Amino acid sequence: MKKHGTIIGLGYCLPENIVHNADLEKLVDTSDKWIRERTGIKRRRILEKEKPSSDMGVKAAKDALKNSKTKAEDIDLIIVSTESPDYLTPSMACVIQDGIDANNAAAFDLNAACSGFVYALTVSDQFIQTGMYKNILIIACEGLSKVVDWKDRNTCVLFGDGAGACVMTSSDKPGIINYDLGADGTKHKAITIPCTHFDEDELFKRNNKRTQVIFMEGREVFKFAVNAMTASVNKLLKEVNMNIDEIDWIVPHQANMRIITNSIKKLNFPMEKVVITLDEYGNTSSASIPIALAESYEVGKIKSGDYVVLVGFGGGLTWASILIKWA
Repeated sequence: MKKHGTIIGLGYCLPENIVHNADLEKLVDTSDKWIRERTGIKRRRILEKEKPSSDMGVKAAKDALKNSKTKAEDIDLIIVSTESPDYLTPSMACVIQDGIDANNAAAFDLNAACSGFVYALTVSDQFIQTGMYKNILIIACEGLSKVVDWKDRNTCVLFGDGAGACVMTSSDKPGIINYDLGADGTKHKAITIPCTHFDEDELFKRNNKRTQVIFMEGREVFKFAVNAMTASVNKLLKEVNMNIDEIDWIVPHQANMRIITNSIKKLNFPMEKVVITLDEYGNTSSASIPIALAESYEVGKIKSGDYVVLVGFGGGLTWASILIKWA
């Protein structure tokens, strides 16, 4: 009998430090009104400077293990989605493996930027379908405050820190039903965080030629995001002969409220069935979808039998969507 990946537990971690829009008014030429109108963000969580981002990943992972009633030693594989790792090597996955004592697990990182969690779910489902692994721990862990230029008002108002996690296990019943992944590398310079190569173009478009901070071409990303997300969801559902009105919840990447509302409008889907955490946590990159998913399940929004679509976009530029029937 064919095996399917099914999510059996969720977890998340957010730093205690809350940074309100009014706090950013002291750093850059901006205002609470300007930020809310253009992004929908009211506040975000920021990790203490001295703490590694992997600390959040460890806490989220332990939360997911507890909620799934799974022992760390029973995890076969750890996949971490991140574009803001503590190290280039070792992987964040190996650091978190050590932090939770998952000594029997293989471990690696995956970077599809903000689409990363959905990419990781897809990869995990493939491992389960082949029978190679039974229990997989997926963590999206992002400390973007460490790569933000706090003097650039176009980007510093957007991002926050956080981690989300889930345990996926092998099941006879479909949990993960379908997925759609894609990328357009011709637009790879629309969102960049340089690492070991710094060409003149990348230096020129950053304040004071700062190197390892995020740059984003907002208008190009906005247009791409709306089109990519709606096309991906439509393709996802068409392939399994489902209509949008059969979906109970959509959990989008929490990047910008205008991107979300425009995408949902194009899909002809009710906003009251869209999970939103952007206003409280900002854009936490690949962690935004699992954080929103875990929080909405925790408060009883998502229930057994619900059809849930996760959809995101990110640097690369990438996009990803996945259809889940909640166990």
